Formats: sequence, C-alpha cells, structure tokens
Amino acid sequence: MPTSAAYQPEPRFADLGDEYGDPARPADFPAALLRRRNDRAAATVGLETLTDAEWTAHFGRFEPLPGQPGPIAMRYHGHQFRTYNPDLGDGRGFLAAQMRDDRGRLLDLGTKGSGQTPWSRAGDGRLTLKGGVREILAAEMLETLGVPTSRAFSLIETGEALQRGDEPSPTRSAVLVRLSHSHIRFGTFQRAAYLGRKDMVEALVEHARSLYHPDVAAGDVPGFLRAVVEASARLNASWIAAGFVHGVLNTDNLNVTGESFDYGPWRFLPSYEPGFTAAYFDHSGLYAFARQPEAVFWALTQLGGALKLVADAEPLTEALNAFGPAYIQELRAAFLARLGVLSLGEAADQRLLDATLALLREGGEALRWEPLFFDWFCGFASSARALGGPRGKLWQGETFDAFRFALFEHAPNRPERLEHPMFARPEPEEMLIDEVEAIWAAIEADDDWGPFEAKLHRLRESGETWALNAR
Repeated sequence: MPTSAAYQPEPRFADLGDEYGDPARPADFPAALLRRRNDRAAATVGLETLTDAEWTAHFGRFEPLPGQPGPIAMRYHGHQFRTYNPDLGDGRGFLAAQMRDDRGRLLDLGTKGSGQTPWSRAGDGRLTLKGGVREILAAEMLETLGVPTSRAFSLIETGEALQRGDEPSPTRSAVLVRLSHSHIRFGTFQRAAYLGRKDMVEALVEHARSLYHPDVAAGDVPGFLRAVVEASARLNASWIAAGFVHGVLNTDNLNVTGESFDYGPWRFLPSYEPGFTAAYFDHSGLYAFARQPEAVFWALTQLGGALKLVADAEPLTEALNAFGPAYIQELRAAFLARLGVLSLGEAADQRLLDATLALLREGGEALRWEPLFFDWFCGFASSARALGGPRGKLWQGETFDAFRFALFEHAPNRPERLEHPMFARPEPEEMLIDEVEAIWAAIEADDDWGPFEAKLHRLRESGETWALNAR
C-alpha cells in the first residue's frame, strides 16, 4: 500500500489491555460508493497517497492499515441527559487505527455506521447517508471557525435501505470515518469507577496524561483533571463564539482532549437566542445554546467524581473550580479572534465581549449571528464595507455605538486578510438548517452532490481567509 513516509502508525489504545475494548467486525456492506475523501486531513497522517480503491478497502471494508491491530469497540458508560447509563459503549462504530500526525499528535481514525458490535444492544449499527452528510458539514464549518473539532475523513455509501423513526424511511446508508484527537471519553473513566476498579482508573489517567497532556507530571491526577478542564473551557468558548449548539452533551460525547466530535442533532444559531436547542428530544432545554457551559461543567464534575477513586477530593475540586475563570478568559479570546482584533487587556476585552453580546441580543432575528463578525472583521478597517453593505441600516443606535467604541479601541489583527475576495461578497458563509436541508435534498432527489461539494469548497476558502486557528 502506498502510504507516504509521513504515515506513523502507533496503536496505543491496545496498551490498556482487553478490559477497555472488544474486537469488532465491520459489517459486510452490499456496496461501497466513495462519496467523500478528505485528502487535506489525510495528508496530515500520510494517507493521501491511497488510490480510491485502497481508500475504499480501508474505510469501507476496513481492511486494517499497516501496523494496526484491527477494529476495537471501546467500552464506556455515561450520563445521558443526566441519567446514568451503564449499558453504553461503541454500538455502531469502533477505533479503526491510531497514528501520529504532522504535528506529532496521536490521532484516531474512528468510525460511525460500521456495523454492530458487542455494545449495539437493539441497534442496527448503521448510519444514514444524511447523517454522514450532516456530520461532514458540521465538522467543516467548525474547522472554518477555528473550533477544536474532529475532521470528517471519509464517507462511503453502503447500499442498504435503513428504517428510521425520526426521518423518512427507507433511507440511504453510509459509513463515516472521523479523524479525531482521542476517543477517550469522560464516560470511559466513569465505567472504571462504576466497576470500583482503582487500577483501571489509574491506568486510564496515566494513558491519557502521557499521550494527550504530557506537560502534567506522572501521578498528578488533579493536574490531569485541570488540563482537561482548561481544554474543555477552550472548546466551550469556541462553540459559543461560533454560535454552535452541539445538541447532545452527554458524558460519552466529551473527551479528554477538549475536541468536539460526534455531530448528531447539531445546529448553528440563526441569530442570538440563549434558549435555542438542536435536539428535538431536548424538551427541557438542558443542552440549549446558553446552557452549554453549565452542561460541560456538570460533565466535568462527573469526571472528577470518577477520579476520586484515585485522588483526594479537595485538589480535584480546586481543579474543577478553574473552569469558570478559564471559560471567561477563553471566551474573550474567542470573540477577539472572531472579530479579528488584538487584545487590549482584560477590562477592554471584556467590554468588547459584553458589547458584542448586547448588540446581538438587541438585534434579534434581524441580525444573524455570522454577518456581525463578517461585517466588522478587523474593526475600524471594515467600517466603510460594513456601513455600505446590506446591513448598513442595522448599524445604528446606542447599543451599536457602544459596540463600535469597544471594537475600535482594539487594533486589527492581520488586517491583510481583508484583501481576500471573500470580503467583497455581501454575505459570509453560514450553515443554517435551510441550506443543510437543501444540500441533502439535491442528493436525495437527484444524487446531485454538486451543492455539497461547492459548499465544502467555499468553507475551505473561508477557513483559509479567516485563519482563526492561528490565534
């Protein structure tokens, strides 16, 4: 197989032993139609040189990549909408491979829709093609906006007709592969604690510390928790700045590296709405937009509870209490990055954050989330463009004046980005539900992947222009 010299297999999850996962067999699908291969992501792990036939063999039939032991269905528990469930685990996916990327990080190739495993319970282990398309769109938009996210690596249509209760059936099937910085979840630790296995908790801490938080000293369990807290605060702040609602922040959907993954009923805000929910089954608004920090902190406390088996409560509590200050600091940084301006110090940065949220709140449905950041990117340097653009009439009044004053205090950060043709357009790239449904409708009705591919192209272009990951 023509992997490049950059391919560095390193299947480290198997180091933990047999008690953390089970061998899995991929489904024998009737078809394997390659719909998406993410060569940009593949190049970071030395797999971009695969032919389409080899790609399909490894990510449709799951023939093991060189140096990989074969699929493992990971074991974990978790709180689902704050109800503990000990019957979880990888039910329609598995860990397919691990390797180092071009930055030296250990990354996972994990699947979704690859067939039944020992943890499938009554599920069929499959993924709808629409679900795969939606996950790609979510991951690409989040990457564009600088959010730490898994990347949709591969999508292969599998030729089955699936029955689903929450969408028209029968519907087309697919298998997705994601490239992610760890699939070790909070729920992985919860399972070990639930079993009363101090040895397993200790092994998980050392495994995750050494591979994902090596700056933490060996044996420093509170230090490990604090590293996870800080990474989770950064992730949460990035979601808020992106106007993103994950939808299902259960403890099995949050991992130790602070990278979001597993996009089901996600949404992006049309406009500022604190109570906006993504999941139709979230009747209480538990995971609504503005409640996401609360949800993540609650999940972190469950992780902390699992770690009490191997560490004293007081230093763990101190680590958890770092979430609030870290989140506020990261939120200021995320909004500065989205507005394309430099920090002026805590007080001025907080004033800009408050003024931005106030303007979004007052703007209501008339002011969509993304256009605010598009119009005023790099502050004063965008004044003529914003005031002369399609939203010029919105930029007036006392609340706007407070926002403009706070924004203009801050110097632009890399204003040369405004020279890109993207900023000559009247509208930014968004990912609102109507467009998502239109992209899927073209695929469903006519097998027309043109709008999907065009959208991904524009998102890549936008991401290179925003360059938000540079902060």
